[in-house]
Amino acid sequence: MTEPLKLAVVGHANVGKTSLMRTLLRDPEFGVVAHTPGTTRHVEGARMSVAGDPVLELYDTPGLEDAIELLARLDQPLRPNEQLDGPARLERFLQTYEAHTRFEQESKVIRQLLGSTAGLYVIDVREPVLAKYRDELAILAMCGRPLLPVLNFVNAENREAAWRTALARLGLHAVVCFDTVAPSVDGEPRLYESLALLIEAGRPQLQRVLDDHLAQRRLRRQAGARLIAELLLDSAAAQRTVAAADVLHETTQLQVAIREREQVCVKALLRCYNFHPNDVVTHSLPLLAGRWRDDLFNPETLRVFGVRIGTGMVAGAAAGVGIDIFTGGLSLGAATLLGALIGGAWQSVGHYGTRLRGKLQGQRTLTIDDSIVCLLVLRQSQLLAMLERRGHAALEAMTLEAPNEAAWITGKLPETVRKARAHPEWSTLNSTCDLDTPRRSTAIENLMAALIMN
Repeated sequence: MTEPLKLAVVGHANVGKTSLMRTLLRDPEFGVVAHTPGTTRHVEGARMSVAGDPVLELYDTPGLEDAIELLARLDQPLRPNEQLDGPARLERFLQTYEAHTRFEQESKVIRQLLGSTAGLYVIDVREPVLAKYRDELAILAMCGRPLLPVLNFVNAENREAAWRTALARLGLHAVVCFDTVAPSVDGEPRLYESLALLIEAGRPQLQRVLDDHLAQRRLRRQAGARLIAELLLDSAAAQRTVAAADVLHETTQLQVAIREREQVCVKALLRCYNFHPNDVVTHSLPLLAGRWRDDLFNPETLRVFGVRIGTGMVAGAAAGVGIDIFTGGLSLGAATLLGALIGGAWQSVGHYGTRLRGKLQGQRTLTIDDSIVCLLVLRQSQLLAMLERRGHAALEAMTLEAPNEAAWITGKLPETVRKARAHPEWSTLNSTCDLDTPRRSTAIENLMAALIMN
């Protein structure tokens, strides 16, 4: 079995080294991430495996804080007629008293890089190119290990051009951008591809990591799409057959069931991407501690997400529950009017409310309004898109563009979801649920494909 590659994550204090580790490992629990410098005081490692084989070891190191003084110390004259290369000079320095006292933190970094295959030098590109950073690079270059600069925080206002120029003047032309808070979709593949150019012998291991990364991303995306598809079928096929006198009470109960079912989907999506409920707080999503702050059945929520209300009355959509009438002889127009009545806008129906309630005889079937089903897919798709692009080191809220789901915003359900209306046995929210039917499985697969395409 090939030995795993060892990568030392190095750089100045508070530039995002631990954040990079968290994002690459997809582990929000690794290390401690904070805005204060010097948070990491010791070397901490983690291993990445593919199919049970260890292929990569990552080592988080303390921040370099006194590079200017250390470089001056390393530049002191050697013994007469003695010539040492960079690694030998550093090895001698590590045996000195100063290496264990004044330069203890820097010594930990040097020792780890000397024992590693290569290093990732993390740079906060929001900072100007200062002399201390050039001295850090000069010291790290003495280790004789390939060094890949990683430009962090590239999504914020930054000095990326100045850093690229400075790195090129130091002979570091292979550079990769990787925002640890909101990494781009191709950020991680580019990082491993750039490393493969620097470490030719390690290309097989890096290719395995890259292939596994892409495979895991596809699986997460498919799993997320399945969770949303199952939510849609459960909601669209949910039904409550009730007596006329129980319509208002059962409407409330059905709304509660749909809210709880959506929450199950939210929690499952967070687990799928290895986030905790408190890890996801964003300006553009009304999500707090893993829960939606905007109520699913509030008409204002529909407007925020741009969902067009298909019925003629906003109040009916406010209830979010339609009534399918078996008996009683009510017309389609009367059923629509009743939706407004249940929505709470009693004044909007006037004296017709009394007449309608009087005509309610026999049983009624309650189902979720089309616009609510559309709102469900928009909210979950937006959450899925955010999780796809969010790093596991993110501490701040993110701003996310609205999802490209124009077909759902119209409030018209696709054929697959409309068919679910006629199959209450497809919904886990019904007592007649039967999950093993081939048609239900086919419906889920069709919905998954549509969600993934978007």
